[in-house]
Amino acid sequence: MEQYALRKSLHAEDIRGLREKMGLSQGDFSRFLSVSKRTVERWETSKEPITGAIVTLFEILQRESDWEKEFRIPEKRLKLRLIYMYESMVCTIIDVDEMERKVNIKNYIKNPMFRAFGVNTEPTYEDYEEFIESRCFPKTRDKMKIELKKIGVPFYDPILIIEKTEGRMADDRFWIHIER
Repeated sequence: MEQYALRKSLHAEDIRGLREKMGLSQGDFSRFLSVSKRTVERWETSKEPITGAIVTLFEILQRESDWEKEFRIPEKRLKLRLIYMYESMVCTIIDVDEMERKVNIKNYIKNPMFRAFGVNTEPTYEDYEEFIESRCFPKTRDKMKIELKKIGVPFYDPILIIEKTEGRMADDRFWIHIER
């Protein structure tokens, strides 16, 4: 049987201390942990030992208190946001201003195979155009007008196509959510 160098329980002051060390309000801390604010309040006032999965997460966050910042979603500063997903996991957020031809990204995963632009962490607008076209059928597809009509898109526009198809391709689990 495996053993781990983890404590078995926490106390109210442990939770409060970690939350304050991370610089989070109770509400922000609860959203980060995907629990109710009331749960955080209960933990922080508990006279009893606190057990469960929070103990392991606490140990990780004690060692890496900046870890939470890696998962923050940046404020949307450009007109279009694409969220590149693998199943239910956010891989890359892509903010775009098509008029200004600007692209900003934030990767949420270390493995380049799951990132929208692979190892490229500063894609150009041309890289972005190539990426979105890669999530659609090609412009040169035979009988393209028939395919466009099937999905209800009047002309070839990768963003319109992705809005209809979520950029899903055969036999892969990646997809794109678009926010305007």
